[in-house]
Amino acid sequence: MAIDFSSIPSPAFVLEEKLLKNNLELLKSVQDRSGAEIIVALKGFSFYSKFPLVKQYLSGATASSLNEARLIVEEMGVLAHTYCPAYKEEEFDQMMEYSSHITFNSLNQYEKYKDKVKAFPRKISMGLRINPEYAEVEVDMYNPAIKGSRLGITRNLLGDTLPEGIEGLHSHTLCENDSYVLERTLVHIEGKFGHLLHQAKWLNLGGGHLMTRKGYDHEHLIGLIQNLKAKYNIEVILEPGSAIGWETGFLRSKVLDIVDSLGVKIAILDVSFAAHMPDTLEMPYKPKVWGAESEAVEGKFVYRLGGMTCLAGDYMSEYSFDQELKEGDTIVFNDMIHYTMVKTTTFNGVGLPSIGVLREDGSFELLKSFGYETFKDRL
Repeated sequence: MAIDFSSIPSPAFVLEEKLLKNNLELLKSVQDRSGAEIIVALKGFSFYSKFPLVKQYLSGATASSLNEARLIVEEMGVLAHTYCPAYKEEEFDQMMEYSSHITFNSLNQYEKYKDKVKAFPRKISMGLRINPEYAEVEVDMYNPAIKGSRLGITRNLLGDTLPEGIEGLHSHTLCENDSYVLERTLVHIEGKFGHLLHQAKWLNLGGGHLMTRKGYDHEHLIGLIQNLKAKYNIEVILEPGSAIGWETGFLRSKVLDIVDSLGVKIAILDVSFAAHMPDTLEMPYKPKVWGAESEAVEGKFVYRLGGMTCLAGDYMSEYSFDQELKEGDTIVFNDMIHYTMVKTTTFNGVGLPSIGVLREDGSFELLKSFGYETFKDRL
């Protein structure tokens, strides 16, 4: 279906409703067939106008802050599975109001808050985050199992029985991985914590399960989950973020100027890699652009794509186009709905992209635009 960009402001994050439904249907199939609970991680997908749709397919949502937990309750109408590296004392009472599960990152945090949780009038299931000291993540910034990680409790700090009131264990060491990485990770989880799993009611395997990427072996994953459930008689929880919004939308931008710097042609856009796509610089990864090749190709028109901030490194190179670019041309960055759009900033006073939805019938609905007050409120 051809997209009418004349109705879409620039810049704008645009979610394609049909593609999101496709992902949710696949995830629900895995959930139903495996018996796992699949919940959406807000740190990767916080497109809250679509939470009612997500709720029709998945079991709930997971939060890593008070704001995320509140958003889950207010926009999805369910209580959050909550985990934070540390809880702020002045926020903890509110956190309990919004949570069905609370996972502690350390035994110190468990000792500090366990009595409050036990005394809460509604049952809240408590868990501990564990560190299996194994992860197949190439970038250290995204690896929670490196030596000296602050995330999770290592085996040497836990005894032979779960602390009083702890019902579950939470491990999150995957990052856009497949089920075979999970299988190898489970060897370490079971080897170090299997005796505790026999005492637990649930095991949360965190996020990073990229089930909606082409080629993912769903049958293998389903088998792993069913084996865990049977072996330990526990509930299994998965909380993907990327998988929900994977390839469900784009960031529309346009060319503001073309400059030549000693033979290097640069298309300056109305978006910023630093402010609007920071993961492209920190991960790093090179985003795909519709109608372009992500490298210099002889015989094509080659451009560096420049952001609109004053940061010298706010650019991405090189892309090749079949046609010469000119001012006003549309440039579309693919796969921008998971993670990227929750990381935007107003650095340098650059305005945030609008947010909208491309309906199944091809019509565009503008949900939100941002102006000066958004910039000022963040300062």
